[in-house]
Amino acid sequence: MKVKTPKFTLLSAFRGLTREKWALGATILTGKMIGLGLVVAAMFTIPGLLPSAAHAAAAPKPTDLETSIVNSINTVWTLVAAFLVFGMQAGFVMLEAGFARKRETVNVLMECIYDTCLCGILFYAVGYAFMFGHGNGFIGWGGPDGKNWFFLQNTPATYEAYGVPILAHWIFQYAFADTCSTIVSGAMIGRTSFRGDILYSIGITGFIYPIIGHWAWGPDGFLALMGGAGHFLPTLGNGFRDFAGSTVVHTIGGIASLAGAIVLGPRLGRIFARDDKAKGGMPPGHNMALAAVGTFILWFGWYGFNPGSTLSGMDVQGIGRVAANTTLAACSGGMMAMLLGLWFGATKGKFDLGYTLNGLLGGLVAITCPCYWVSPLGALALGAIAGAVVYLSMNFIEWLRIDDPVGAVSVHGAAGIWGTLSLGLFASGQYGATGPLGADNSAPVTGLFYGGGAGVLEAQAIGTFTIAIAVFVVTITMMYVINALPHPWKLRIEEHGELGAGGIDVFDHGMEVYPNTDEDVSLSGLFDKGAKVTA
Repeated sequence: MKVKTPKFTLLSAFRGLTREKWALGATILTGKMIGLGLVVAAMFTIPGLLPSAAHAAAAPKPTDLETSIVNSINTVWTLVAAFLVFGMQAGFVMLEAGFARKRETVNVLMECIYDTCLCGILFYAVGYAFMFGHGNGFIGWGGPDGKNWFFLQNTPATYEAYGVPILAHWIFQYAFADTCSTIVSGAMIGRTSFRGDILYSIGITGFIYPIIGHWAWGPDGFLALMGGAGHFLPTLGNGFRDFAGSTVVHTIGGIASLAGAIVLGPRLGRIFARDDKAKGGMPPGHNMALAAVGTFILWFGWYGFNPGSTLSGMDVQGIGRVAANTTLAACSGGMMAMLLGLWFGATKGKFDLGYTLNGLLGGLVAITCPCYWVSPLGALALGAIAGAVVYLSMNFIEWLRIDDPVGAVSVHGAAGIWGTLSLGLFASGQYGATGPLGADNSAPVTGLFYGGGAGVLEAQAIGTFTIAIAVFVVTITMMYVINALPHPWKLRIEEHGELGAGGIDVFDHGMEVYPNTDEDVSLSGLFDKGAKVTA
């Protein structure tokens, strides 16, 4: 039986349209034309706010209205980035809790929350002035007029030449300081008394991080001005560069973690692989799903950490490049660490989640310094090397019998140093500096692999190792002093507090992360033959 189908023609389709459909189509078309007109208008008007790269020298001075618009855009961008960085605290909490044992999880949560509160107060009171105030090459305290900035008093309306309000810059940098403080707790999980945590957190957040950070990021820090006439090592010709904090945030946090882990010693009952290959190794994390989700939250927050460090929403090319480089370094870092775990060591033949998560984070840490100056290919390469650095460092730390439950020393310390050095190798020679009105590429940074010689690498090595050594000496001294105090202020918790029922969670906080309640119902044996059910 042949089935006839109606013949379709374009004319019949038009005849089938109702008045309502014609009206809807006309409305949509009109809206699109208006939108297209606005886009075309914007293309001709918005560029007038900024000079193009080719005509920067001849560009007229921005009007007050244009300056106000630019400052507003930069401020909004800085605040959005600050909120993203602050959101990383949720990632840190989940990552550390996931890698920890169940008996020390409440302690991890409490330490991270408390450190965040303490950091806000200290960075408001003294930290911001120490780090970003004018002073000398070693410490800041206030403005060029000599007035101190403690408790954010006497501060100018905007930060330096960026046009960003000083309080917006403060909250952005507070989120960075909080990140550094949280890193340290990861290597000290399970055996640090909470009162000891209070004391070392005051030292790191209030003094060590901002004062040593001033060396590299302060307006007159001796590493930032290094290589200039009349400053530290004037013949070097290069200053220390750390765009978003591979050294200033991560290496400081990682090296302080190392000092704390050494002073504390390992958790009681911890067996190292070199002592017993069968039973040794890191105790398994109690909730790796939590750790994995925390890692993704950290990765998301890094899009504020790195691109936000432009402090300029007008540097659109720089923001896009930094975000892309951040992504690629994370991907290659995670892949490399996973493959090394698959090919070598105790995890040979297995796709290990712990190595993969830490390799990914190591890639993010490494790209944090050079993210503005490298190409996507360079980011991919240095991220892969960071994954290998993290894998090797974690195994070396284990061999040294240092107990680092989350791999903080390797991820933040070792990968932070590598990332800082990598700028001297992978800087592509295309990009110079960001700024409130956009990029200034008139003096691009060029690394060794791109024909720039070893000058940038030398400056990076001097900067990162100077900071690492200073942090280690000061922090390990502080940790030993705190550990010599009597209980309950001693750094290490009492033995019965660590080994007692419920561990440090019950001893210091009086609760467990997964308490049994009267409402809990056990189904064990319910379906066994002959089982009796009682109401």
